[in-house]
Amino acid sequence: MSRNIVVTGAGSGIGEMAAKLVVERGDVAIGLDLKNAEFEVDLSNQDSIAQVVEQVSAKYGTVDGVIANAGTQTNSPLDLKVNYFGAVDTVRAFLPLLQKSENARVAITASGASLQPTDTNLVQLLLDDKREEAIEYGKSLQEQGPEIGYTNYSASKRAIATWVRRVAPTDEFAASGIGINAVGPGVVATPMTTELLSTEEGRALAFGAMPAPYNGALRPEDVADVLVFLVSGLNRSMTGQIIYIDGGFDSIRRGEDIWHAPKSMDQ
Repeated sequence: MSRNIVVTGAGSGIGEMAAKLVVERGDVAIGLDLKNAEFEVDLSNQDSIAQVVEQVSAKYGTVDGVIANAGTQTNSPLDLKVNYFGAVDTVRAFLPLLQKSENARVAITASGASLQPTDTNLVQLLLDDKREEAIEYGKSLQEQGPEIGYTNYSASKRAIATWVRRVAPTDEFAASGIGINAVGPGVVATPMTTELLSTEEGRALAFGAMPAPYNGALRPEDVADVLVFLVSGLNRSMTGQIIYIDGGFDSIRRGEDIWHAPKSMDQ
């Protein structure tokens, strides 16, 4: 029996590839995006998300999986609104439908940036759902220039990865039969990074920040393959995992021993 899988950010890049793979594997892809998708939705707006859930429910009745992939990298508070709040709001809005499924799964696109140094105060504001404070704080970071503004992006990805691990074993998810995991891509070759990766200087910048000694830049399908697996029936026991698809950056950033004397990634 086919499964109904919601895919956000389905209009391009990783989300578009994930939607195609869902269909190729015999399931139904329900695409959400600002444009070029079955349902148009602004994932930075809670009301817009609530409306699209009603539309999806009316048309499909059930939802068996959510791939919350939509994201931005603007180095502004928009990253907080979409990458963190948008992902959390989307998953929570679809929870009533997911809880009716016999084999519900959620997969979220985080980032290798979740391993980079970031502003832990901003991360905590996000996790505490202090939306207005987080947005204002993010604006103050953006005003200090793109390098400091990048913290909006890295913090949004650190926060969503943390949220996944926080909620995975809870009654809301685990006890309801819903597995939830995330992927942490490294440098991905998409239309957004074409210009950056087209020059030696740009490649040095990208891989200087996020080295990828194994096969370099990812293709969108490299990430989509894992996302689609995570929401499939083949994933029977994995939950609360952040799977870094990054060509080796995680191993470099965190080192070989992640079991003893843990320390903050920001030290």
